[in-house]
Amino acid sequence: MKQEVLAGISVAGLLLPSAIAYAAIAGLSPDHAIVATIVGLGIYALLGRSRFAMVAPTSSSAAILAALIISMQRQVPQGALVADAAILGAGLCFLVAGALRAGALASFISRPVLSGFSFGIALTITIKQIPAIAGVTLPPNGDSGILPLIWHLTEALPQFHIASVALGVSALLSLAVLRRWRGFPASALVLAAGVLLSALVDLPAYHVGLVGAIAIAMPGLSWPALSLDDWSRIIELSVPLFLILFAESWGSIRGLALLHGDKVVANRELVALGFANAVAGLLHGMPVGAGFSASSAAESAGARTRYAGLAAMIVLIILSLWGRSLVALVPAPVLASVVIASLFHVLNPGPVLRLWHIRRDEIVATAAALAVIGFGVLDGMMIAVGLSLLALLQRFSAARIARLGRIPGTHDFVDLARNQKTETDPRILMVRPMEPLFFANAERVLAVVADLAEADSAIRVVILSLEESPDFDSTAMDALLECQVRLAKTGRTLLLARVKDDLRDLFRVAGPHWLASDDCCFWSVSDAFKAALKRP
Repeated sequence: MKQEVLAGISVAGLLLPSAIAYAAIAGLSPDHAIVATIVGLGIYALLGRSRFAMVAPTSSSAAILAALIISMQRQVPQGALVADAAILGAGLCFLVAGALRAGALASFISRPVLSGFSFGIALTITIKQIPAIAGVTLPPNGDSGILPLIWHLTEALPQFHIASVALGVSALLSLAVLRRWRGFPASALVLAAGVLLSALVDLPAYHVGLVGAIAIAMPGLSWPALSLDDWSRIIELSVPLFLILFAESWGSIRGLALLHGDKVVANRELVALGFANAVAGLLHGMPVGAGFSASSAAESAGARTRYAGLAAMIVLIILSLWGRSLVALVPAPVLASVVIASLFHVLNPGPVLRLWHIRRDEIVATAAALAVIGFGVLDGMMIAVGLSLLALLQRFSAARIARLGRIPGTHDFVDLARNQKTETDPRILMVRPMEPLFFANAERVLAVVADLAEADSAIRVVILSLEESPDFDSTAMDALLECQVRLAKTGRTLLLARVKDDLRDLFRVAGPHWLASDDCCFWSVSDAFKAALKRP
């Protein structure tokens, strides 16, 4: 238990400055983030299953919330009201997904797209902190991307305040050095130094802004008073918030679980995160998730049970009740530097560059980053989700067709293009589509199979291995029947190999009776090949 308390103290020292920083990203007062952190830690410790997950506001969800508030500004000027409704909407999405056992939703955003999106959002947040470091005020940028902001910053260069810039850069360099020691509370130490400097020096006289007083009242449960039209729009916009929270949280939870051999269930985590966000919304908080930095800090600090989260919650309550006067003295450039430092691990372009090196998914990852940079966080998120789905469809629709041959003396059939020492029969064409057949590729793939057969007059039997297709949709089913008819018109026979049970059941219901018969369907390519050799 002593180790859990020490880990909780260490994590609380990281979460308090992070909460203030993420509230600044979302354009909300720090008390929203502090309340959300307390709620997230407490509810997840009761309902979650990860030993290390620290559920609190995250940089990505804060940026998406800021974009959502801006997009609703005309309909609902009160940003805090929109935030409450959006967080509730995300919480309801989690609970519905948990009730439907839809844990696989985490896969809707692929890792390459998530890497690109995270890099783009980290770069966006970093550039949006420059005005605070420079001590200047720029025109509202909304969520139109960072290119207009860069233009405004360039125009405002003569107005940058040297003292403010020097303080911000010094804090950033200090954080870069101190964060080399894993588990060291660098952010808390730098913030404490900033508070000490603010107490000793009249920083506003040097054009250095301060965070200012934080009013933390006892929150009460309340339902956002919005019209039905406003609710429908906010629920729609809450979906990206839900997706990024779950993808980010599940990545942290699963990664640490695999590292320590723990077992976690996605559907259980959906429910825990759902209740945490729903209560955070009712208590005027912020969206919460299991961020990688806080969860990794708990693991490196020696947390072994979920009691570390409860310990961090208690420490945070104590700090928020008796440390508010100190938080008010935090210099704005120092806080901006803490925000940027919290994104150091995401600003590393290494994961995206690695994809270019291995030549896999590099286009979608880069496009996701550029979408956030060019179109803003909310639209960038929608584009990133769309890219994940498009990449999946593109991969499946461009299915490669492998021609098969038998390894001599065995029952194994392999790709002829990769294994030259194989046995074939000139009368038999054996092929295997390398992706599942479905509406986007079935007609093209099976047309290519028929073309290959018709191109060689010696071929009398075509063996189609369905190893990669556990089931068919109606389009694939119709395309298979059309392929069989086309081959039959030229005097060729179609045999099916590696046909799984679900597919056989479909053939019995939807196809001609012979399609599911033992004369057409075979469990292995070897059995189909033997049957083909017996045909005249």
